Amino acid sequence: MTEVRRLVITGHVQGVGFRYFMAAEAVQLGITGWVRNRRDGSVEAVVAGPAESVAAIIAWVRRGPPGAAVAQVLAEETEGVFERFERLSSH
Repeated sequence: MTEVRRLVITGHVQGVGFRYFMAAEAVQLGITGWVRNRRDGSVEAVVAGPAESVAAIIAWVRRGPPGAAVAQVLAEETEGVFERFERLSSH
């Protein structure tokens, strides 16, 4: 069964390649959805996939890439169907 979660990641998460590293991790885990920077300095993502893959990407997000300092990850259930994982423009 596919799980879909909307994530908002705060802390020092922009300017450290967060979106690029997350996209690479998502592809490796078979996750679809998207990730983008927000104007408030946070990163937002929607991730979809098998429960174990969604749990794995959320665990990765809590650590982030080298240079990131994740302060908080808010996760909520949402809906959506995606063909691939994309890096979107800022919102």
